[in-house]
Amino acid sequence: RFCLGQSRAEPPMVNYRCLLAIVPWESSQCDCSSKLWQGLKKEVFFLGEACCPTHVCVLLPDPSHTTCLTEACIIVAGKILEALDREINPCDDFYQYACGGWIKRNPLPDGRSKWSTFNSIWDQNQAIMKHLLENATFNSSSEAERKTQRYYLSCLKEQKIEELGSQPLMELIEKIGGWNITGPWNQSNFMEVLKLVSGTYRASPFFTVFVGADSKSSNSNIIQLDQSGLFLPSRDYYLNKTANEKVLAAYLDYMVELGMLLGGARASTEEQMQQVLDLETELANLTVPQDERRDDEKIYHKLNIAGLQVLAPAIDWLDFISYFLSPLELTEAEPVVVYGREYLQQVSQLINNTNKSVLNNYMIWNLVQKTASSLDQRFEAAQEKLLETLYGTKKSCTPRWQTCISNTDDTLGFALGALFVKATFDRHSKEIAEDMIAEIRTAFEESLDHLDWMDEKTKQAAKEKADSIYDMIGFPEFILDDKELDDVYDGYEVSEDSFFQNMLNFYNFSARFMADQLRKPPNRDQWSMTPQTVNAYYLPTKNGIVFPAGILQAPFYAHNHPKALNFGGIGVVMGHELTHAFDDQGREYDKEGNLRPWWQNSSLEAFKNRTACMTEQYNKYLVNGEHVNGKQTLGENIADNGGLKAAYNAYKVWLKKNGEEKRLPSVDLTSHQLFFLGFAQVWCSVRTPESSHEGLVTDPHSPDKFRVIGTLSNSRDFVEHFKCPVGSLMNPGKHCEVW
Repeated sequence: RFCLGQSRAEPPMVNYRCLLAIVPWESSQCDCSSKLWQGLKKEVFFLGEACCPTHVCVLLPDPSHTTCLTEACIIVAGKILEALDREINPCDDFYQYACGGWIKRNPLPDGRSKWSTFNSIWDQNQAIMKHLLENATFNSSSEAERKTQRYYLSCLKEQKIEELGSQPLMELIEKIGGWNITGPWNQSNFMEVLKLVSGTYRASPFFTVFVGADSKSSNSNIIQLDQSGLFLPSRDYYLNKTANEKVLAAYLDYMVELGMLLGGARASTEEQMQQVLDLETELANLTVPQDERRDDEKIYHKLNIAGLQVLAPAIDWLDFISYFLSPLELTEAEPVVVYGREYLQQVSQLINNTNKSVLNNYMIWNLVQKTASSLDQRFEAAQEKLLETLYGTKKSCTPRWQTCISNTDDTLGFALGALFVKATFDRHSKEIAEDMIAEIRTAFEESLDHLDWMDEKTKQAAKEKADSIYDMIGFPEFILDDKELDDVYDGYEVSEDSFFQNMLNFYNFSARFMADQLRKPPNRDQWSMTPQTVNAYYLPTKNGIVFPAGILQAPFYAHNHPKALNFGGIGVVMGHELTHAFDDQGREYDKEGNLRPWWQNSSLEAFKNRTACMTEQYNKYLVNGEHVNGKQTLGENIADNGGLKAAYNAYKVWLKKNGEEKRLPSVDLTSHQLFFLGFAQVWCSVRTPESSHEGLVTDPHSPDKFRVIGTLSNSRDFVEHFKCPVGSLMNPGKHCEVW
C-alpha cells in the first residue's frame, strides 16, 4: 500500500521503482500525516500494515517500467541487500561482498557449530513436521504414519527416559555377554559379539558390511565390505596427536564417563578405555585416507567368501555374513566386493595380535556410543562436553522436539516425508523443476561441442550419458500410497512408551530390510534421502540425480522470484549434481551406471591435466592457517564449476527466449550479475574454528567461502559481467576449467 499525504491509495505499482534500500521503520507514529512523511515528500511503499509498517521503501516514478515491484520482488530485494557488504569491491572478495551483511546479522546460535541457509531451511522444515506430528487432530489412514507419530512421542517422553536411566543399555550389554569394564564377560565369544554388534545392532567395529548395487554390474545387488570402526570424524584426529591433543583428551574423558555411568569403577575404566583408544589409533593407522580412495576402479576388488577367508582369516566370514543376512542361505561361493583389501588383511592380523579383553571392550564400546544418545540426560551432557571440544559448540539450546524430529527423520523418514509432502509440496514445483533440469542438461550437452580437449567418440558417449541421467524430483511416488508406504515399514514395531526399544527395533528391522535386498535387483526409484531433506545427490550406479522437496524452496527456488535467482540457486544445484556424472569419480561409470573404462586415452589424459589445475588451485586456499585439500575436494569442485557454467548458459538461453527481466528495486545489478550474486548468497555461512578444521579434514566439499571464490574466479562470464581486472582475487588471470 502507498500513502499519499494523509490518504491511502493503490497507484499502478509498475510506475515506481525503489530508490533507497528497504529499511526498518522505527517511527512510533502510525500516522501518514507525521512530520517524517511531510519531510520526505515522496511516496512510500509499506511492508507490513498500512502506516504501521515493519519496513519502508522510498519510491520514485519509474516511467520505463523496468523494475519489478511485486511483493515477492520487494521482499527478496530486502533480503539480498541485508546480506551484502557494499563497502567491499566485488572483485576483491566476492564472498565477503555477497555475504558480509548476512554474517554480521547471523551470529552462531548456541549449540550450533555451523549456521547457513541449509540449516535455516531445515529448521523451518522441522517446525512444519513438529506441527503435523503434534496436531491434536492427527488421524492418519496409514499405519506407517501412525508409527511415525508414536516414535516421535516416545522420544519426547523425557520423564520416562530419565526414570529408566542407564538400565536399558546395561541389560542389553548383559544379554550380549557382558563387558569387562562393568562386570563379568564371556571370554570365548568373540564371533558371537561381533555378529550381534554388527548384524543385529548395526554398529561397525573393524569394518562395515552392506548390500548395494554392484558397481560393475549395476542391475544386481551384491554384498560389499569397506573400512570403518573409528568414532572420531577422521583418522587424522588419532594420528596427528599434537594438533588434536585436546580432542583426544576429551574423547577419552567421554569414554570413561560413559563406562562409569554404566557401572564401571574409575581406575579400571580409565585403564581399559585407554586400551580401546590405542586400538582405535591402530585402526586409524591402517585406514586409507579419503583423498587416496577417489579412484573406484583401483579400490574395487571382487572375490567370494572363500577368497575373503584367505584374505582375512581372523573372522569366520561364512558364519558372520550368513548371520548378517539371515535368513538367506549363503555358501563360500557367494560373491563379495571389497573396497579395502589391504585394510581387511591388516585388520585380520591386528585382531589376532590383540588381547581378547581389549577386542571385546572395543566392540561393546561401538554399541555403547551408538545407543547412548537414547538414554537419560547424563549421557547427553557427557556427549555435549565432547562436542564442545570437537566442534566448538556452546552448550546446546536445541529444544527436545528438534532432536526428536531429527531422530524420527533418521528412522521413519519416508513416512514423515509423506506427511511433509502432503502438507507443503506444490506439484507445480515438480513440473517447473523438471523443465529447469531439461534446460540445464541441454546447456551442458551443448557445451560439450565446444570442448577442444575431448575426442569425438568420448564426446558422443558423454552426451549419451548426460541424456540418460534419470532425475527424481520432490519425493518418491510410493509415499503417497498408504499400502505401499505401510509395506515398507511392515515388521517394524514401534511403541509410544519405549524410545530405547524403538531404536533397537529399528536397527534390527533395517538389518532384515538390507538382507532382503540381496536377491533383488536394485530399485531405481529407491531414494537415499528423505523428501524433507535440504540437499540433493547424484548416484553413479543409477546414473540418477535426486532433488528432494526440502530444497525446492527459497532461496534456492521460488516461482515468483526473478529467474536469475532461481537459475543461480536451484539451477546451479541441478547443474552441480548433473556434473557429478563427469567428475573424477562419476566419469568412471557409463550411462547404465556400470564402472568400466569408456574414455579414449587421449581425452582421459587431457581430463587429468585439467583436474590437476583445479587441485592445485584449491590447495592454495587457507582457512585459519590450514590448507584446503584440493585432492579430497576435487569431485565437488568439478561439480561446482561445471554446475555454475551449465546453469548460467541455460539462463542465457532463457533470456534469449523471454527477453530481459525487470530489475529488483534498489539492487543495482543487471540480471546477469544477479545470477552470480544469487549463487553466492546460497553459501553464506558462519562456523566455529573447530568445525572449520573438522570440515577441512573430512568434508569432500570445499569450505563455503571457496565454493564461491574458487568457482566464480574460474568463470569468464562472471569476470566479464563484474569487469574484474586481471590480478584481482576474482580474476587471477588463470581459469581452471574442466566442463
